[in-house]
Amino acid sequence: QVQLVESGGGLVQAGGSLRLSCTDSGRTINNYNMAWFRQAPGKEREFVAAISWNEQNTYYDDSVKGRFTISREKDKNIVYLQMNSLKPEDTAVYYCAARSAPSYSVSRIRADYPFWGQGTQVTVSS
Repeated sequence: QVQLVESGGGLVQAGGSLRLSCTDSGRTINNYNMAWFRQAPGKEREFVAAISWNEQNTYYDDSVKGRFTISREKDKNIVYLQMNSLKPEDTAVYYCAARSAPSYSVSRIRADYPFWGQGTQVTVSS
């Protein structure tokens, strides 16, 4: 069973940067398609970014394109979300999600991901 753990959230001023990390301490996530979603208070959980298991494909929501970068470091079993030029509207709980590969492709759809972390809070002050 995949057990994802996120870290790296915090409080940052607008224009600042944070790097989120996602890993599973008990098993490899290198053969999973991985994604980041976020959920702001009173809103639905929404897609942020995704990366295929083989790193050949990455996808971003238009709201973060050019500011956020998803990557993975396979020798460390970690997936990152580098967030630059942060805005107050980026404030949310950020969740890491996993989907088996290569049987399934990387996806932007929340329901396609069976495995989730507990989330890490990102707060951007104006």
